[in-house]
Amino acid sequence: MSRKRKQMRFWLKLFVVFLAAGLLAVGGINLFVLNRADKSIEAWEYISRGKEKKADAVIVLGAKVRKDGSMSLMLKERVDMGIAAYKQGLTDRIIMSGDHGTQGYDEVSAMKAYAVKQGVPSKCIFKDHAGFSTYETMYRAREVFQARNVIVVTQKYHLYRAVYDAKALGLQVKGVACDKAVYKGDKARKFREAIARVKDFGYTLLKPKPKYLGKAIPVNGNGNVTDK
Repeated sequence: MSRKRKQMRFWLKLFVVFLAAGLLAVGGINLFVLNRADKSIEAWEYISRGKEKKADAVIVLGAKVRKDGSMSLMLKERVDMGIAAYKQGLTDRIIMSGDHGTQGYDEVSAMKAYAVKQGVPSKCIFKDHAGFSTYETMYRAREVFQARNVIVVTQKYHLYRAVYDAKALGLQVKGVACDKAVYKGDKARKFREAIARVKDFGYTLLKPKPKYLGKAIPVNGNGNVTDK
């Protein structure tokens, strides 16, 4: 066998070894995140009994808002569940956390406006304009909104990472899945989520600060201060 072929075989074997190690690492981290979060995820039928301590807030995680400002169906599911938690008496505050990084795109205002129309008092709803990622949302819930005991609402595929992030940042948390349908692109979302769990695993080890923090806005105050 020529020297060139030997070198090619060596580099091919090395690539396969690194690929296998990478896949094992991704799989291992995903299993760790799923197992760590699983015990804090409850069925709505259980958590709605309201026998546990009232949460400081329910955190509703943002998702796509259409060009006309209306919420996507996935986002509406999340907001509806957050409203249900409020009306059930599980909390008296809602944190609507999402992307409002530009004037032309505003998830949190659409979320709050809908909840107000459904009868939730405006002062009870806080807008987290800089919830650009799940990790940043949980970090800001702790540092900006000074919440300690929270309920997190999102779809099941996303819920494990959200609960894991909250726990890793020292929050007491219960997660509630809001799924009512399986939407187009579900397999792609789950694949991306597997990669995102690895990313957030790293974040929770290093604990970098979010892009924006700002002054404290305690969640036991008036949510209207976040409308500006």
